[in-house]
Amino acid sequence: MSEPGYTGTEFSFFFVNLLYISHLIQHVISHYLSDVMIPELQPYIDEANERMEDALAYLKKELGHIRAGKASPQLLEGIKVAYYGTQTPLNQLSNISAPDSRLLTVEPFDKSSIKEIEKAIMASGLGLNPNNDGTLIRIPLPVLSEERRADLVKVAKEKAEEARISVRNTRREKKDEIKDKVKKESLPEDSRFEAEEELQKLTDTNISRVDQMLKEKEEEIMTV
Repeated sequence: MSEPGYTGTEFSFFFVNLLYISHLIQHVISHYLSDVMIPELQPYIDEANERMEDALAYLKKELGHIRAGKASPQLLEGIKVAYYGTQTPLNQLSNISAPDSRLLTVEPFDKSSIKEIEKAIMASGLGLNPNNDGTLIRIPLPVLSEERRADLVKVAKEKAEEARISVRNTRREKKDEIKDKVKKESLPEDSRFEAEEELQKLTDTNISRVDQMLKEKEEEIMTV
């Protein structure tokens, strides 16, 4: 009596299953290994995070300079004054306050600088008309027209898009740097995929933050 053996069909079935099991094991191992960012690639993620944070900080500052429905000292933050030959931030030379929703006041620490401060405010491009009594500068803020509000929303959208572009450029640059690092140092390919995934998460999070900042600014501008 001959010994039992495998037919061609049975052997093929066995081989296919063996390949599948091998692939499954590799996938599981790869999944667990890729959960940990290898040290060589972490700096690229950290740098990307820092640059994206800088982009959002700049956007916050720029949106603060866009006049909304009520007076805010933040409106004057970007103004610099020629003070003894040096361009000095206005908030370092004076106390800025909003006593009511339609008025800003600027009280210089050095009264002799009041003319230069007033000149800087008028040249700021914010469309403000300050007046002073020798010790205090008053800046009345007229009610914004519907057309002017629409223009300001447009400016806010442009600033937000600049921030989005900055975030996406950072993602692209760091993605290329990660790819080069993996290739040059023969690092595991899975580590590149994990780093790129982290980079995408950072990008998505910061784009969402930009959208939220824009939404809040639009609501602020359109509130009468």
